[in-house]
Amino acid sequence: QVQLVESGGGLVQAGGSLRLSCAASGRTLSSYTMGWFRQAPGKERERVATISLSGSTDYAESVKGRFTISRDNAKNTVYLQMNSLKPEDTAVYYCAARRIVAIQYEYWGQGTQVTVSS
Repeated sequence: QVQLVESGGGLVQAGGSLRLSCAASGRTLSSYTMGWFRQAPGKERERVATISLSGSTDYAESVKGRFTISRDNAKNTVYLQMNSLKPEDTAVYYCAARRIVAIQYEYWGQGTQVTVSS
């Protein structure tokens, strides 16, 4: 089992920055593909960014060039640096983990709220 705890959310003005952290316990994250997802009110959850075991990254088009996902396996933590934030980035952000053999993400955090004011 992997327990994931997100932190770093908050209220920020448009154009500002936040860094989200996802700390894991129970297992080492070095064996998992990690992802950040978000869900805005009334909308479906969407993938924001993913990072593989080798460090390869992938981003949703809406955040490319503004968000950066990274991982520190020594600290068992994954980060999401969010710059040039827009009001449409407002959502609850979740981190998730899956093993290579898994098709879907298996473990989820409880989420952290990000609110961007205009």
